[in-house]
Amino acid sequence: MKTNTLIVIGGGAAGFFGAIAAARSQPKLPVILLEAGKEFLGKVRISGGGRCNVTHHCFDPVELVKAYPRGSRELRGAFNQFQPKDMIAWLKAEGVKTKTEADGRMFPTTDDSATIVDCLTKAAISAGVQLRTSTSVKSIEKNETGQFLVTTNKGEIIEGDRLLLTTGSHPSGHRFAKALGHKIITPQPSLFTFQIKDPRLKDLLGVSVPHAVVTLKIDKKKKLEQSGALLITHWGLSGPAVLKLSAWGARILGEKNYQMPLTVNWLPSENIETLRQQLQTFKTQNPKKKIITFSPVDIPKRLWQSFVQFAEIKPDQNWADVSKKQLNILLQEITQGSYQIQGKGVFKEEFVTCGGVSLKEVNFKTMESRRCPNLYFAGEVLDIDGVTGGFNFQSAWTTSWIAGNACGS
Repeated sequence: MKTNTLIVIGGGAAGFFGAIAAARSQPKLPVILLEAGKEFLGKVRISGGGRCNVTHHCFDPVELVKAYPRGSRELRGAFNQFQPKDMIAWLKAEGVKTKTEADGRMFPTTDDSATIVDCLTKAAISAGVQLRTSTSVKSIEKNETGQFLVTTNKGEIIEGDRLLLTTGSHPSGHRFAKALGHKIITPQPSLFTFQIKDPRLKDLLGVSVPHAVVTLKIDKKKKLEQSGALLITHWGLSGPAVLKLSAWGARILGEKNYQMPLTVNWLPSENIETLRQQLQTFKTQNPKKKIITFSPVDIPKRLWQSFVQFAEIKPDQNWADVSKKQLNILLQEITQGSYQIQGKGVFKEEFVTCGGVSLKEVNFKTMESRRCPNLYFAGEVLDIDGVTGGFNFQSAWTTSWIAGNACGS
């Protein structure tokens, strides 16, 4: 017997939002949401340091898609259906106010991720979604009548005519998608920090610059470059500049086993020639000042002292005694410092992966599979990932809103 039921697999942001959208668009449609863990919305709870960076204050789809190393082309049309301002309006209608920070990130005014968790949970319950935790899926089959047969860890078989897969980057979701005829782009980490052991950075824990340019040279003609704040950590380098570069360079870094040279311009507001002139002028005007104490450039004092030491300048050496070679080393270190990436670190608990269900096999007007009718995808199970700043949540809200409305139609 055919059962009109939507089964949602995965109780994260995309799963909840998709289930709510489906249940609201067709109130008579039974919607069952299955979560393998003991609690729902685990990633929402820890995101943004527990504050939940719910979206980003960018309301132009053309600009918005530039934050997605994978999925930008497909998301452009999707964002015309549902974008950050729509998410903000949705939250407002549910009684959740948001605020925008200087860098464009948006949070609930409570600065508490529980606000978003409670909002989604309440909305799902009021829409009639059946919520089940500690229910993992063992297998999914599609029978000759087109019904999905979902077997759980509890030995039950749940039947439904529609299936929404929102398992994030968990391997199970990719396994199910593959079994239902989909190509999986090999998942790899995105949004990670760089492990760099270098004497120049050794004692500089916590030192940061507000604007730097970091570059990966792929070959003689091709390079990847990103800019932003840069932070020195006990394991290497972090901050928005590095996180963005790791996202755009996720695949090439993975192929190189996270062993690549990195170039850092600590002072991109100056070019090497204007900086040379600046140092020469300072040298002429301050010949008796000690170079390690008096820096003419706008970088942190401890960073300057590290570069001075690397240039083999003695602690008591005056500016008058700085050689041309030492000056050239300083210029090189400030504008074109070369470091060796020796591995990847983790960006807090907010791990993001690239890879997943091939986007060519999904209709982004509905999020329905082009391979398997009545199968829908949303969130990170797809080969979509964004840079840090609320973009990954927004792609989850957008794709699940589209999928949920299509499932419920």
